[in-house]
Amino acid sequence: MSAQKKEVMIVTGAGQISMAIARRVGYGKKIILGDKSRQNCETIAKIMTDAGFDVEPFEMDLSSRESILAMIAKGQEFGEIKYLVNGAGVSPSQAPVEAILKVDLYGTAVLLEEVGKIIANGGVGVTISSQSGWRMPQLTAEQDYQLAMTPTEELLGLEILRPENIRDTLHAYQLAKRCNEKRVMAECVKWGERGARLNDIAPGIIVTPLAIDEFNGIRGDFYKNMFAKCPAGRPGTADEVANVAELLMSDKGAFITGSTFLIDGGATASYYYGSLRPTE
Repeated sequence: MSAQKKEVMIVTGAGQISMAIARRVGYGKKIILGDKSRQNCETIAKIMTDAGFDVEPFEMDLSSRESILAMIAKGQEFGEIKYLVNGAGVSPSQAPVEAILKVDLYGTAVLLEEVGKIIANGGVGVTISSQSGWRMPQLTAEQDYQLAMTPTEELLGLEILRPENIRDTLHAYQLAKRCNEKRVMAECVKWGERGARLNDIAPGIIVTPLAIDEFNGIRGDFYKNMFAKCPAGRPGTADEVANVAELLMSDKGAFITGSTFLIDGGATASYYYGSLRPTE
């Protein structure tokens, strides 16, 4: 039996959200699963392979353009890259300011740029940002434009991203996620020239092993209070994020590109207009 070329899906971040999306939309495709931890890659790849998916684990570092290009090249060995799911990133409690900006902000920008250069006609991508990007004061129109349009290699030199202008790791994370959303808007224009679409999903508190660590950590009470007081009254699941991704990556989402979908059980709404509103 001759090897048949498959449509290729690149998935970054071997975590629960990436896996849920890949399982929902990755059947029949060649999935290149990238993560900084080879063990994470191989563990998730085995779970999916045992469930009938065709998954190739790939050790990659989102903060490195060279690593991103290597992952793209690996995918192209199997066929044309038609799908991207970017679920990689680090959280405010996992990493210092510099690492958050290098991975979540710069790395995502590079990934969207490089995949956008080769994405197949009819292709589609989703990247995962966060409700966190919605929880900071509005930036100026000029700052938003800079986050959207600055060449990737100049991004970390922006005034707004200088260490002295960043309060802490949470602020860095918020800026990174705001940048992700602006970058999706700018990149979707370029993707559109290739007949492809690109969108963003901004989840709230989703139950994953990492989130459970957070619930039991120093910020645990903050997170528990947030999901208890949001309109949904609970945290979300990775499969609920996959529900949105499935829409965006299917023909039913054909008119949707450059958008961010907030899926947070109403926590952001409650933060601005409800019981989670800061009292200071």
